[in-house]
Amino acid sequence: MQRHGPRLPRSSFGRHLERWSRVVTDWTGSSWAFAVAALIVVVWLATGPIFHYSDTWQLVINTGTTIVTFLMVFLIQRAQNKDALAVHLKLNEIVAAMHGASNRLVDAEDLDEEELGKLHHFYKHLAEMAKRDGDLGQSHSFDEANELHKRKRHETLAEAFGEAHGDKPPAR
Repeated sequence: MQRHGPRLPRSSFGRHLERWSRVVTDWTGSSWAFAVAALIVVVWLATGPIFHYSDTWQLVINTGTTIVTFLMVFLIQRAQNKDALAVHLKLNEIVAAMHGASNRLVDAEDLDEEELGKLHHFYKHLAEMAKRDGDLGQSHSFDEANELHKRKRHETLAEAFGEAHGDKPPAR
């Protein structure tokens, strides 16, 4: 099953929920949110002697932090999903716009792990060929690199067997 980004909210409730989660995400990542959290901890610590450091006193901070952590996991995941989608779109635009770039990487995030592994192997091979050629930036795609590598190999064989001087290399 391919993933094509998050499903856009269609209802007014969904749009309101997205807007609210964006505001909460922005605020919780602010310096003010950190200051409020630190102040809560300081107040909680200051009330320790008043409540004789009881189990209930400890339960208050444990319950509060557990609830906040639970909710923040979803907000963080939402923000990461949105950021990842934006990065994928920007990279897709760059790949699509670059002359010579392989379009097989557009929407690579939709490939399964086996397909990603195969592409990783291809590009690892590309990097190895570029290292052997001494120019890491020469080739733009795997197909180009294979073709270039074949031509260079043929030229090297031709030189080795004297084709440059009128002799023919052995038949393949």
